[in-house]
Amino acid sequence: MPNAVFTYSASSEYDDQPEIRYHFPKTYLRVVEQAVGDWVLYYEPRRTEGVSSSTGRQSYFAMARVVRIEPDEQQPDHYYAYLSDYLEFDYIVAQGFERELQPWEIADCASDPAPESVERPLIAQVVNRPFRDEAFRRHVREAYGNTCAVTGLCLLNGGGRPEVQAAHIQAVEAHGPDTVRNGLALTATVHWMFDRGLISVDDSFRLLVAKKGVSAELVPLVQEGRKIRVPERRELRPHPTYLRWHREARFEK
Repeated sequence: MPNAVFTYSASSEYDDQPEIRYHFPKTYLRVVEQAVGDWVLYYEPRRTEGVSSSTGRQSYFAMARVVRIEPDEQQPDHYYAYLSDYLEFDYIVAQGFERELQPWEIADCASDPAPESVERPLIAQVVNRPFRDEAFRRHVREAYGNTCAVTGLCLLNGGGRPEVQAAHIQAVEAHGPDTVRNGLALTATVHWMFDRGLISVDDSFRLLVAKKGVSAELVPLVQEGRKIRVPERRELRPHPTYLRWHREARFEK
């Protein structure tokens, strides 16, 4: 199978949602067909805001597996490649493969002899669930500055670790992807309320509160209509597709 590269920009004219689907014209149909079942890379070019722009990462930033192709019913000679196992590279490079150095690997520990041989385990963590959970948690926390999107609280434990949790908007069991756009940083209590549909978020990032089930003690934490905190970078903010899923599948209106 060939190795395919999907070019993506937040300002693209195509109807892309990189974690889920990639929109392309018929010109590339044969190449994409040969990539079904295989991994592809995502590349962001420099131009993101028109022909004269010089912004954009100009780098490879993610990978995903092509699972099927479907025609675009609204636009002739255009297609969608549907994807799974989407994973951004900074999950892996900056976070996922971190490990604690052994004493013999640290220059100041000369008294610890280096072993004659070292076992090198195979890294099969790209689609491993525990690895993806950890990467998702760290990425969401960083995007929200370790601050709860609903309460604005930034709590650290005695060791300096953030207490805020990473909540999937579209649940994992409903095939919600491990991308920050499908995540919210929430304190434990608010996370519990969100997962049980007692609160939700509209497309303007305003809080929705169920008419029943929210105790009086929790009302000050979750005020109807309050705008939640979202990342400054637009491409990291909750995607309307995932917010709509939560409102329709979880929210107790």
